Amino acid sequence: MIADAFLQQILMRPADYSVIATLNLNGDYISDALAAEVGGIGIAPGANIGGAIAVYEATHGTAPKYAGQDKVNPGSIILSAEMMLRDMGWTEAADLIIKGISGAIAAKTVTYDFERLMPGATLLRCSEFGDAIIQHMED
Repeated sequence: MIADAFLQQILMRPADYSVIATLNLNGDYISDALAAEVGGIGIAPGANIGGAIAVYEATHGTAPKYAGQDKVNPGSIILSAEMMLRDMGWTEAADLIIKGISGAIAAKTVTYDFERLMPGATLLRCSEFGDAIIQHMED
């Protein structure tokens, strides 16, 4: 399938695809488009899973232009850690992460990438969003 047709199909019928093998550039386009379906690259977790080994990582790059600004959404790396914990069988810890992130987002206490899309949301810095996640874990 050619890339432009595939990009349409993956958004309309994502359940039809469980494994995708493609070139790096096309993979970047595909992963960014699919990340948008769940809120963007700031929140989408990432994993490279093999038969015996798995590596969990944020889906976005390092974003050096934001270094030291306490601005970006830490959700991608936190949810990647949640997947790792769940894979390790630490479901109680993984469930707490889901509870915390879900609670913070439901309360509309979010970082800039979500705040601009959510009417009535409260803008939080990265560290404040982390604190909100912890607070909602304890609720």
